[in-house]
Amino acid sequence: MGVKRSLQSGGILLSLLANVLMVLSTATNYWTRQHEGHSGLWQECNHRICSNIPCQTTLAVTAACMVLAAGFGVVGMVLGLWIRWHEGESRRGQITSAFLFLGGLLLLTALIGYTAKNTWKNNVFFSWSYFSGWLALPFSILAGVCFLLADMIVQSTDAIRGFPVCL
Repeated sequence: MGVKRSLQSGGILLSLLANVLMVLSTATNYWTRQHEGHSGLWQECNHRICSNIPCQTTLAVTAACMVLAAGFGVVGMVLGLWIRWHEGESRRGQITSAFLFLGGLLLLTALIGYTAKNTWKNNVFFSWSYFSGWLALPFSILAGVCFLLADMIVQSTDAIRGFPVCL
């Protein structure tokens, strides 16, 4: 397996891990915990009784960014799989990288917004759903870098193919 294929395979695995962490973070209700219970993007649980959170602008933006980030991550992973398994096609890794970087940017926006909203509250602590969102961020960015490097290898190979030099 060459360097290009290794980078593509690594990018696919990293994007899969990032997507799993993003979906887990978005779907679970353990973003913050307090003495009485815990809450997430969709529900708040007090004394083991969960109820939907009324609409709050910051929370709605965070939830929308998380859902969009997961969607862009899945599209980036599917494009990466397409590139990896259809070698002769003209799909470029730059498009895949753009989707993964955009998903990472949306994820960063969601997490910074949620952090700013909840940092100064008394007796509120961030929990594992929140931290799994932060953990997904470097995996998404690294997956984009892998596809970008693999695309650079493809471009350089195409550029020197016409030269009568033996490398």
